[in-house]
Amino acid sequence: MKLIIQIPCYNEAQTLEIALNSLPKQIDGIDTIEYLIINDGSEDDTVEVARRWGVDYVVNFRTNRGLAKGFMAGLDACLRNGADIIVNTDADNQYEGADIEKLVRPILEGRTDIVIGARPIDDTPDFSPLKKKLQHFGSWVVRKASKSTIPDAPSGFRAYSREAAMRLNVTNEYTYTLETIVQAGRTKLAMDAVPVRTNEEIRPSKLMKSMASYIKKSILTIGHVFMLYKPLQFFVTIGSVIFLLGVVVGIRFLVFYFHGLGNGHIQSLILAAILLLLGFETVLVGLLADVIASNRKILEDVQYHVRRMDYDGVRILESGGDAEKANSEKEPSS
Repeated sequence: MKLIIQIPCYNEAQTLEIALNSLPKQIDGIDTIEYLIINDGSEDDTVEVARRWGVDYVVNFRTNRGLAKGFMAGLDACLRNGADIIVNTDADNQYEGADIEKLVRPILEGRTDIVIGARPIDDTPDFSPLKKKLQHFGSWVVRKASKSTIPDAPSGFRAYSREAAMRLNVTNEYTYTLETIVQAGRTKLAMDAVPVRTNEEIRPSKLMKSMASYIKKSILTIGHVFMLYKPLQFFVTIGSVIFLLGVVVGIRFLVFYFHGLGNGHIQSLILAAILLLLGFETVLVGLLADVIASNRKILEDVQYHVRRMDYDGVRILESGGDAEKANSEKEPSS
């Protein structure tokens, strides 16, 4: 049983060694623990720090591509190098490395495919009151979309079984955290959450440059996830609201019309017609999007089987001694 711990990095030379030092060297039930960093176009000595420490693999991007692409490139490298379990953690030492054992235990026992580390959000002094409320709201929305019970959806401290990792896709460029939970819930992958500890903040968050930016990107991400994975519900809800507004405006016109005042409210009739038409068309878009989503499910199933042949084929070759270990030093293809 091989565990690979991956860490996305962007200019993390000052904090990476602290995070690496906290990682476990052995876990009961795990035969091999290896370490991988995703260098997301760092301009400092991140890679040199990682190599001096002794990480096993380095995935290099020549330019900064963002957390989501780095996460997926890391999964690809871990799978190609034979990982049975993959743990993702942060380079800023936000999470307590010793809790990785708590993350992998439910997977080792065969109880689940994905484990999310749930932070004590309300007891974290580095989080402002507004950020705590946003974290809770975002998690609530994701729970509704994924039909899961995950209490801390934005947490990047998580473990994946090999099977789960091969089924994941991320289309959002901002972050992978919310989308992967919704996708896992939609594909009926078993998910669980365990309470984890956090360390004192040693550098500002690179995802949240400002509260306004964080709110904007979070809203766009949640909207994108709903539109992608719940298209019928998303468009029918919007279409219904627009259609009902049209009905209200239309009823208002009829009230005036039957009181002999219709000639002065033609604008209301025109507005009602436009709103009714827009609402109906939005519902039609939802139906079309739902059909497209069905095709997406088929394509994802095909992609999963292709990945399985690809990754498991690499493992078979390596066990037979006919192939060298996958070279993760090269920049992954897009």
